[in-house]
Parts: sequence; structure tokens; C-alpha cells
Amino acid sequence: MAPQKTVHVGVFLPSSVQLLDLACVDIFSTGSYEYLSSLSSLVPEAVYSQAPSVKIYYIGTLPPSTPLNLTASASLLITHHISSPDVQPGKLDIILIPGPDPNAAWDKEVTGWLSAHAQQEGTDILSVCTGIYLCGAAGIIKEKKVCGPRGLQSDLKKKFAALGADWVGDEFRWVRDGRFWSCGGITNGNDLVAAYMRARGDRFSGPVAEFAMMLTETGDRPQKYEVGNVRFTLGVVWQILKAVVMGFGRKDGKGKRD
Repeated sequence: MAPQKTVHVGVFLPSSVQLLDLACVDIFSTGSYEYLSSLSSLVPEAVYSQAPSVKIYYIGTLPPSTPLNLTASASLLITHHISSPDVQPGKLDIILIPGPDPNAAWDKEVTGWLSAHAQQEGTDILSVCTGIYLCGAAGIIKEKKVCGPRGLQSDLKKKFAALGADWVGDEFRWVRDGRFWSCGGITNGNDLVAAYMRARGDRFSGPVAEFAMMLTETGDRPQKYEVGNVRFTLGVVWQILKAVVMGFGRKDGKGKRD
């Protein structure tokens, strides 16, 4: 038995990114025919027979087979340069953008590649965490409802004020505006991919999406944050104060107290 369709996922890596942001792509892989059929003792044929083949491309500005350094001393091999024929506009169904350094800068070749894909009717863009900075630089968040990290909402609003985006990252883990999806910080990427797979039944049927969520134990958190932004900010301040107070109690760098 062969899969009935193929979903092409491009992970856009024009610069180093957070490893945890990138990890959510594995949920797509878990919902693939290749993965689910390999677990035939656990996953019924009625489920994996509905799953698409999932082909993942790791796309950047480095030559193919070149390692890209990530956080946590990890690295990943780039599989395709942005000029590769296989990853041109119209070739990809999904583009996932893990979060880079928010202070990074990208040239027109990079932003133009992303902008061209965003204009394709068959391509969905998924931005994780600080990936929204790259999306902003490419202009694809113009007049859209978008998230981004909770702690960086003020900076994002200021930096991309001219684009007229509606920033809702104080309230929501993820949000969808047409073919553009975005989420808050880091592991919210898991919630984003889960929501996407459940919404795109034409690409991942309901049973396939739910099996992927079950196997990865993800996708159960609500879209709206349980803790409001004020409480979140106060929690951060409290942790800083605790660190300062504990620091005063240190005798030396070995952690001994006076």
C-alpha cells in the first residue's frame, strides 16, 4: 500500500535557530505514512492508510550538506539551498519558520524567497516564536493577526509598526490569519503544529492528526493562555528578585552561604 498524497514541508533556516522551536517539525513526521505504518502493531491500517507521505526539506543559504549550528551545541545539515529547484515557490505546501536571534538581519534574497512563497495560494506559513521577526522583515505579516513571544510584544509592535499587524501574543499561544499561522515562545510551536494538523483535514485526516498528537503527547493546551500577561510579567519579576536575593547570600562562586 502506498500513501495517497505527499505533503511537502520546508523548514526555513537562513540563520541559527532555537532547537526547541525546530523540534515541532517532528509532529508532522509523526503524522506521516512512513512513521505510522512502521508502528503497524499499534496503529491500525485504517489510520495509517489515510496518512500522507511527508517530505521535509531543511532550507537555508548554506550549501546542501553543510551543518548549521543551533542552540544547545546541536547542529543540523542543510538539505537545500534557497535556489534549489525543489524548494521554489509553488513547490512547498508548508513553510515552518523556527525562531532565530531576534537581532539577526537578513538580505533581500532571504526575505524575497519567503515573500514569494507567502504569495502562493497552496502554501501555508507557520512562524514559531521569534520566527515572527523574519516574517516581519519579509513584510508578510502586513495587516494580519499575529502572535510572537509574550515578552517581546512591545518590541515587535514598535519594530513593525508600519505593517499594521494586530498583535495578540499577550493573550494567545497561537493564532491563524488565513494561510499565515504564528505562535508564542518555543514549545508553543507544538501547539501550533497540532492546531494546524487538526484544521487541515485535507492534508492530515482527523484520525491521523489525533494519532500524531497521542503519540507525541502534545496539543492539549488551550489556545488562550491560562495565566494573563500581567501575572506572567509579575512571575518573571519575582524570579529575578529571588535570584538577586539569593545572590546576596552567596559567599563565593561555589554556592556556599555566609
